[in-house]
Amino acid sequence: MKPTGRPAGNKQPDTVDFVPKRELEQIHRQQREIERLKQEVERLRKELEAALRASKRQAAPHSRGAPKRNPKRPGRKAGHQYGRQACRPIPARVDERIAVPLPECCPHCGGEVESKSGATQYQEEILRRTVVRRFDIAVGRCRDCQRRVQGRHPLQTSDAVGVGSVQLGPEALTLAALLNKQMGLSLGHTRQVLSYGFGLEVSRGGLYRALARMAGRAQPTYDGLVETARQAPVNGMDETGWKVGGRLQWLHVAVSAQVTVYAILPGRGYQQSALILGAAYDGFLIHDGWAPYYRFRFALHQSCLAHLLKRCREMAQIASPAARAFPRAVEHLLQSGLGLRDRQERGEISSHGMRTATGKLEARLDWMLQTRRRSSANHRLARHLEHEQLWLFTFLHCFGLDATNNAAERAIRGMVIARKVWGGSRTWEGARTHQILTSVLRTCWQQGKDAFPRCVRLLRAPRSVILDIVPRAG
Repeated sequence: MKPTGRPAGNKQPDTVDFVPKRELEQIHRQQREIERLKQEVERLRKELEAALRASKRQAAPHSRGAPKRNPKRPGRKAGHQYGRQACRPIPARVDERIAVPLPECCPHCGGEVESKSGATQYQEEILRRTVVRRFDIAVGRCRDCQRRVQGRHPLQTSDAVGVGSVQLGPEALTLAALLNKQMGLSLGHTRQVLSYGFGLEVSRGGLYRALARMAGRAQPTYDGLVETARQAPVNGMDETGWKVGGRLQWLHVAVSAQVTVYAILPGRGYQQSALILGAAYDGFLIHDGWAPYYRFRFALHQSCLAHLLKRCREMAQIASPAARAFPRAVEHLLQSGLGLRDRQERGEISSHGMRTATGKLEARLDWMLQTRRRSSANHRLARHLEHEQLWLFTFLHCFGLDATNNAAERAIRGMVIARKVWGGSRTWEGARTHQILTSVLRTCWQQGKDAFPRCVRLLRAPRSVILDIVPRAG
């Protein structure tokens, strides 16, 4: 008879977990739903990123987002709330004096009016008037070389006669250049300003040709600005798209402490940037991390922290709670570097302390980049930081160096607005005119010099002159 009870030995019988078919199908459905939701989240994330980029491209130049719910009432405040009162200053000169007598009778009741006192009022007005000058030019011939010789008055801008005998004056042309190149008006709107404001009739084609001749006069000055930029110890660089003949080209800008140079070129690579600064440029370059700028082998670089901070904030807005930690950490690290710079400017930290703190920041960044990232967005940010790692904190090693390329961004903003208004240049000759005149006008503004009399002097000079906005060597 067989014994009953447990089988001999310590081996336990195998157990098999049984899952009902209905529960197994439910698990599969949940897994498929989870996968679908993951794909939906990824699709929505990509659409959100695209929408954020599109909103920045299409936003108004000075848009600050949605308006406030309860904005302050516009206009002056009543009574004592108005604050400091101000008015136009009394003019230094009076060109026309007009006496205003009393009316013969009261305008309200018709009674007799007696004189008591007097009052003064000033009016500053412009005259809608175009001055037409006729130059009666004496023409002769040299007895020795038999060449034609004619006289020239200081108010003339050209020796052309015949088909070129009717010209725009230097002040009218300078005003047109300021309206079109500095203020961003199209040639059509510039023509309307001259017509409405001064009664001066001119076509858009006539303005285009006159501005091209003005750019030819300013070419030596432009060449001097380019040479000054090449010798500057620090340059901020940026670029943006620019249409020439309806095709996409690129407008580059280089901003130093003294001059601003624009150049419209068929590309946005290293070769185009080298045409401005030269391949042997050995100063500091401040830029947004665009890879071709690093091909300036002799230069020292500073990657713009403002671009990186903006990228980190945008990533944190759309990332999951787990993935949000890395961009927040990068943002905090960069802000710490800017705070360290501010302490140095206030004299709150010694040179030794500055070097120590900078080394700690760089060590923290190196440690952060050694950790692997699961999120694809964080992985891309980490790879970008690895590429920029050597040039993120250059401003902490070189006192006074900017940490951002905001100067170049501000210089290019007017060109972006002009591109939105009138679309770019129709020809390469127009692009050349634009880059020369905008460089001259922007540099005048940068140096605090009045561009109007300088452009008038440039147009009236019988020979090529270099304006005083080009610094002298030595």
